[in-house]
Amino acid sequence: MSDGPLIVQSDKTLLLEIDHELSQAARSAIAPFAELERAPEHVHTYRITPLALWNARAAGHDAEQVVDALVSFSRYPVPQPLLVDIVDTMARYGRLQLVKNPAHGLTLVSLDRAVLTEVMRNKKIAPMLGAMVGDDTVIVHPSERGRLKQMLLKVGWPAEDFAGYVDGEAHEIRLDTAAGWHLRDYQQMAADSFWDGGSGVVVLPCGSGKTIVGAAAMARAQATTLILVTNTVSGRQWKRELIARTSLTEEEIGEYSGEKKEIRPVTIATYQVITRRTKGEYKHLELFDSRDWGLVIYDEVHLLPAPVFRMTADLQSRRRLGLTATLVREDGREGDVFSLIGPKRYDAPWKDIEAQGWIAPADCVEVRVTLTEAERMAYAVAEPEERYKLCSTARTKVAVVKSILARHEGAQTLIIGAYLDQLEELGAELDAPVIQGSTRNKERESLFDAFRRGEISTLVVSKVANFSIDLPEASVAVQVSGTFGSRQEEAQRLGRLLRPKKDRTQAHFYSVVSRDTLDTEYAAHRQRFLAEQGYAYRIVDADDLLGPALGDVAQP
Repeated sequence: MSDGPLIVQSDKTLLLEIDHELSQAARSAIAPFAELERAPEHVHTYRITPLALWNARAAGHDAEQVVDALVSFSRYPVPQPLLVDIVDTMARYGRLQLVKNPAHGLTLVSLDRAVLTEVMRNKKIAPMLGAMVGDDTVIVHPSERGRLKQMLLKVGWPAEDFAGYVDGEAHEIRLDTAAGWHLRDYQQMAADSFWDGGSGVVVLPCGSGKTIVGAAAMARAQATTLILVTNTVSGRQWKRELIARTSLTEEEIGEYSGEKKEIRPVTIATYQVITRRTKGEYKHLELFDSRDWGLVIYDEVHLLPAPVFRMTADLQSRRRLGLTATLVREDGREGDVFSLIGPKRYDAPWKDIEAQGWIAPADCVEVRVTLTEAERMAYAVAEPEERYKLCSTARTKVAVVKSILARHEGAQTLIIGAYLDQLEELGAELDAPVIQGSTRNKERESLFDAFRRGEISTLVVSKVANFSIDLPEASVAVQVSGTFGSRQEEAQRLGRLLRPKKDRTQAHFYSVVSRDTLDTEYAAHRQRFLAEQGYAYRIVDADDLLGPALGDVAQP
């Protein structure tokens, strides 16, 4: 037995003691192959999964390195069955390889004939394969490259893709650092890791400059680029940033949205317009074939809609970069991201970036509200499907929101919710503008700009502001209702606050939650991702809001 910082358990969980002098070294050693699950104050929990191990193999790590890391840092003997399982699981990756054959085109090559025989007998895989050419090689139709990788992952034999990429249509793109900015170290490492792998996902916190990583990848590709974003406002932010940070001009960047249909050397399209059906057909998916794209960038890749996954299966010869703050998908399709976009190429913990001063520190507070007797009775007799809306939109929350705003008087504040009638009520009570799905893009941009300039200090926003909205001045957010237990959403909402503040002040993130209801249950689930990243919530009673419980909350 040694005095290592790590406890390795037979259920594939790893417990890391944070206060140990070797904890940083241990964390760096296990990060490539273990997923962080929880990161409270003293002991962080990681889990080893097949997908995490295959991600590690795709990034160039072998089983020997994984075993050595566990044995070196473990306080107790590592369970022998776990080590055997790690070796066996990692050995499954790459026994099948996708290779371009000069004579036969795309082929599936096996390093283990029995594995090839097994997958060829699979009823879903067999139709994707053609004739055998030799004992260990079978022809694959080029259009099935992505779908085959998806299915092979699902049956536990992830293929290593050596089939390469087309360069696409050349287009000059340079980073313009004349204004005195430069790539941060982690941005450079993220861009390099992506390029070395050819395709894959970069995971960075909100506010840490994922757009710049995308720009750096474009500068490496020197090719036409298709950028997919969550909404039009986000797309226009990308455009502004690319014009400011690269040699690209306004004329070289097209917008493909509900309002415009421009196809240019760099085209920014929204997920909504691409997945819009006309007479039952996804007509805008033709955008993927409209040019010989050299690079496709998926912003907020954890939100990729199913139709875009299907189209991405046909884009395997293009370099693909996914950008996200969290690979958590509420639909559990992380495996599809791995097989269709590519493995995780770079991941930086939020707290690490915060420690370097690139994102603001945040104080997270859950404020628990006691419903009135009438509200409790209405909740008690409500149909199950109505209960969450009833408790999360309780009028009792309005007074609490006002108290929080009074505590941070003058601070740039976002009030965030999921239900429009609740947001309209708050907008009227606070005399603040409301931005929701039906708000026209021109009005949205005008209100966001006024908020950035400080002309508006409070905005009430629906989930349209969850994603890719750059509001660096926001220092306080008050969440009044959410999309049930969505961990993605919680991460994105906190992310609105994490841009570094000019005066280096702390950000404040409040969740106002109704006690003894589903609201509390869903809030706990939403907070899981932030706990994984090291953001601990303090829980206070709404009745104490003006008393000592929040007395340590700093004024802006």
